[in-house]
This record gives sequence, structure tokens and C-alpha cells, in this order.
Amino acid sequence: MKKYILKRVLLLIPILFGITFLSFAMMRAAGSDAVLQKADVSGVALSLEVLDAQRAELGLDQPFLVQYFRWLGGFLTGDLGVSYVSGNDVFSVFLSKLPATLLLTGTSILLTVAISIPLGILSAVKQNKCIDYLIRVCSFIGNSMPNFFVALVLMYLLAICLPIFPVISSDLSLRSAALPTLTLAIAMSAKYLRQVRAAVLDELSKDYVTGARARGVRFSVTLWKSVLRSCLVTILTLLALSIGSLLGGTAVVESIFMWDGVGKMAVDAIQMRDYPVIQAYVVWMAVIYVTVNLITDIVYRALDPRIRLGGEEG
Repeated sequence: MKKYILKRVLLLIPILFGITFLSFAMMRAAGSDAVLQKADVSGVALSLEVLDAQRAELGLDQPFLVQYFRWLGGFLTGDLGVSYVSGNDVFSVFLSKLPATLLLTGTSILLTVAISIPLGILSAVKQNKCIDYLIRVCSFIGNSMPNFFVALVLMYLLAICLPIFPVISSDLSLRSAALPTLTLAIAMSAKYLRQVRAAVLDELSKDYVTGARARGVRFSVTLWKSVLRSCLVTILTLLALSIGSLLGGTAVVESIFMWDGVGKMAVDAIQMRDYPVIQAYVVWMAVIYVTVNLITDIVYRALDPRIRLGGEEG
């Protein structure tokens, strides 16, 4: 296991550097820069000499490779640079946004698990019955509605018609996080409960379930001790994908509710061509996904002997 983990970590290092290089290149190829964007927003007409001086101050007049390796050297020493717009340290800005994203991620995952797994199992057990059809119809409706529409409907119903929750998030509290959490959980639960249902139905059709019934083993024992254990790989995959996307911030939902997280920070930085902040966000996303994939692979090997033994034979 240790050899496998070390091998995977070594393989992830060039992936991270490749992602940072490509993102850095695409941002520089966008056609605009932070100096022009800042001047347009402020509405102040600047001469070419002033614009060139500001570019030189930010290092934007240097060749692309010089800019990249300069940024990479700072990154490896823990320096992500300074924001072109605010002048603040990028790492400090990022850390200030991270608690909001972590809170929204945690609450959304817990609510999604609480909704999708029980309903997916119930829908599979009650296949082709009224409750199954009702759950599937609700999941279809929830899956077909985009996040921004769900957010606006919840905002109108639960913040305007019934002033239970605030329209705009004002602090890092569960009350402020309720509406964005519910918005994200509805979309994810609608998608995942169908996949949980399919995984459970696939296991219920296998021979060992029929054999357990023939031996007189209670169905509830087979369901909880065998079927659900076999479905853990599928459920873990879904959770890993959700955690990765949520930790990267959900730009649409955060922007609608003014949730001051990483996603909203990235949107603001893209609009202002704030390259150091955008690059920090790209690195954060890359680290999240490679780490989540690594942890998921390790858990796979621990839970499923077929994967573990297959890897050892290979």
C-alpha cells in the first residue's frame, strides 16, 4: 500500500505543474491585462506612458516564461504574489475566503447524503411502486432545474414570501448558509439518488441476494450488510466528485447569495483580470482534485478486495 501511495503521489506532481503552466499561458493569451481592466473600471483615461509604467511595476512587460518561472519560484516558497487590483497578499485573501467555502461544502455534502442515499435505497427497494415513481419524478424535476433558478425560487419563497432566511448572506452562520446549501443539495441529491438507486438495483439482482433469501436470511440484513457495502465504491465516487467541485466554490450560487467564498472570489478576479488571484484559484482546484482522487483510490483499495488484488497482480 505504501508503495502504491508513493507511486501515485509522484505521478501527481507533473500533473500539478502542467496545470499551472497551461492556466498561466491561457490567462496571458486572453488578450487583455489587469492594467487596462482597472483603468476601464475606474473610468480614468491614462496615457500610454502611465500604462507602460504600471505594467512594468506589475512585471507584465516581461516575457511569458520569465513571468511564469518568477511566479513558480514564489509559489514553491509559499508566496502567491500580490493582487493587481487590491494590492493585498493573495494567500491572505484566499485564506480569508476559505472558511465560507468549507462551511458551504460541509453543509451541502451532509444534506445531500441525508437526502440521496435513503431515498435512493427506498426507491430501489420499492421498485415500480408508487413511492418509487414519486421519487423518480421529483429527482427528474430537481435534476432539470439549473442552480440559478432553484436559488431564485428558494429566495422568493423562503426569504421574501416567508422571511425565514436572509436574502443576502451576511455572516458565516448556519442561517445564512441555509439557502445556498439547500440550492446545492437539491441539484446534487436529484442526480445522485438515481445513481444510488441504480447501484442498489444492480446488487439486488445478483445471485448472492437470491441465495440469501433462499436460506431464510432476512432481507434487511442482506440489504444493510451486503448490498450497501458493495455499493460503497459508487457512493464514495459520487461524494468525491461533489467534494471536489464544492471546495472549488460554486460561482453561480455564491454570486446570487453574495456568499463570500472562493467561487465568488474567482469570478471577481476573472472580471478584473487579477492574474495572481486567478492562478491561486487554479492551483487550489488542481490540488483539490488530485488529492480527492488519490484519497478515493486509496479508499477503493481498502474497501474492495477485487481492486486491491487486481492491482497487486498487475
